[in-house]
Amino acid sequence: MRVDLQDKIRLLPKNPGVYVMLGASGEVIYVGKAKNLKNRVTQYFYDGVKTDKVMAMVANVVDFYYIITNSEADALSLENNLIKKNKPKYNILLKDDKTYPYIKIDLKKPFPRFEIVRSIKRDGARYFGPFMGGINAKEIVEILSSAFLLRSCSLPLTENSKKRECLEYHIKRCLGPCNGLCTKEEYMNRVNSALDFLAGNDDEAEEILTAKMNLFAQNEEFELALAYRDKIKSLKKIREKKITSLNRFISCDVISIATDNIHSAINVLITRGGRMQGGKYFAFEDASVSVEECLEDFIIRFYDKNNEIPDEIIVNKELSDASLLEEYFKNNFGKKVSILCAKQGVRKQLCDMAEINAKDYLEKSIEKIKHKEDMTVSACKRLQTLLGLKKYPKRMECYDISNISGVDKVGSMVVFTDGVKDAEQYRRFKIKTVEGADDFASLKEVLTRRILRMQEQEEKFLPPDLIIIDGGKGQLSAVHEVFLELGVNDIELISLAKKQEEIFTLNSEDPVLLPKNDYCLRLLQRIRDEAHRFAITYHRTLRQKRSFFSQLNEIEGLGKKKINALLLRFGSVAEIALASLEELKEVEGIGEKHAKTIYSHFHEKGEKDGR
Repeated sequence: MRVDLQDKIRLLPKNPGVYVMLGASGEVIYVGKAKNLKNRVTQYFYDGVKTDKVMAMVANVVDFYYIITNSEADALSLENNLIKKNKPKYNILLKDDKTYPYIKIDLKKPFPRFEIVRSIKRDGARYFGPFMGGINAKEIVEILSSAFLLRSCSLPLTENSKKRECLEYHIKRCLGPCNGLCTKEEYMNRVNSALDFLAGNDDEAEEILTAKMNLFAQNEEFELALAYRDKIKSLKKIREKKITSLNRFISCDVISIATDNIHSAINVLITRGGRMQGGKYFAFEDASVSVEECLEDFIIRFYDKNNEIPDEIIVNKELSDASLLEEYFKNNFGKKVSILCAKQGVRKQLCDMAEINAKDYLEKSIEKIKHKEDMTVSACKRLQTLLGLKKYPKRMECYDISNISGVDKVGSMVVFTDGVKDAEQYRRFKIKTVEGADDFASLKEVLTRRILRMQEQEEKFLPPDLIIIDGGKGQLSAVHEVFLELGVNDIELISLAKKQEEIFTLNSEDPVLLPKNDYCLRLLQRIRDEAHRFAITYHRTLRQKRSFFSQLNEIEGLGKKKINALLLRFGSVAEIALASLEELKEVEGIGEKHAKTIYSHFHEKGEKDGR
């Protein structure tokens, strides 16, 4: 144990709270919560049985501090916030994995529709999913439209809407609420039937689809009959995913962990409405004292990433803080969740299945984890040594400029934390003060704005350990001038020149050249290329937006509000050009005068162009 920490450990209070472990450069390397701070922190530093991953973390601790909280629940929330802010190396940090589709419906709207989305928002809408394992969300929405005649369009509707009905109504796939052809009560009855279907009761949907298929077949409309036959087949495929012993109204996630005391893997099996939707896999390292604590930390991180929160969470380890987690979900998400360790029955079978999957995934992932370590954290450590950096470059920022002949000038800032890209921290800048194509001046403007925001202690602009500039010695010198003017002396600065992949530093006139296969060089190339990609993407977006609006800005009398209304109604300039005079007059804020002007603009232009 480090002698200099003995006094701090002895004076620790016995209150609940959060403790923060610090590394050699003062960086946060681990955050944990405790019912009793003194007992928990002491466990790390005194002899006893500790896992290899805990010992590895303790070996890097040079200091710690703690924050006392009023309760364990407060400690849990504070721990989560500190982990999100600092991204400590030895905590579980879940990156966004493959995003699966959900079906969303906002019941607060007069005539709600089912739509496919890729993420969950805490917006009061209802979400169903995620859909995986061979269940196609698009097929399910098709079934809902065909069976219950619900609208699929995105038009904003009210109870008094009077818009021309579309083809969906005429082919009997919609009740036509856009033109008042059904009452709100009638429509909501169909919505409730669709919600019942998504909850697991698919009998009514099958009866409706079968009746329609038979009717079309009798009328010798065989193409339509075949389409409904295919929908019935999709329905049967969904039914095959049912778990017979699980109540159809139960939605649960089954979470099982496997570990080799250094690496851990978790399998999440997702069931909704009594159906198996599929599974997600995660592999990671962390410094939790026990496998149970690791599982608890994972649960918080997993649902904090906007994953749908189920009614039940079933785990393969007995959690001492299960009731605390239930309180956390209730306080933070307004959701009542039961967390239980399965002992028998179908829940135990699902838990065992998830554990087998987790063990298998762990075996296959260990080499990938080690390789990732070489390319990220280990590369950052070697970079510190190779370039003579004063501290470990935990947070690296890279900047690039993009423009064409000085038009639509933009700058990009991308962030890598521990060698892994951190897209939530990316920022983009419109160049405001530079005339023409002057990359040096543009870089100086971007860095000046960024550093001033950092000095103003703006929470979203955390200070970096290392700034990387895409360019050579000239670009490095330009940014160094900004550092000197603003009194920046605690941030390292380098540049990477693309042609020979030379690394320029402030410590030497000569560049550093690394072998092409060196993981340190590859890390710098990744962050440089990502900054370039992000800058180019933003530049193209601005250019397209300028071109997009310029066509409508040519029309006399159209302001921003009217242009937005037109785009909301028609979706694109091409569709506006094809719209009839009557359709244009239906747009909010577009009277007969403006409708004629818009119509004439596009049709006269078409005649001049020979269309």
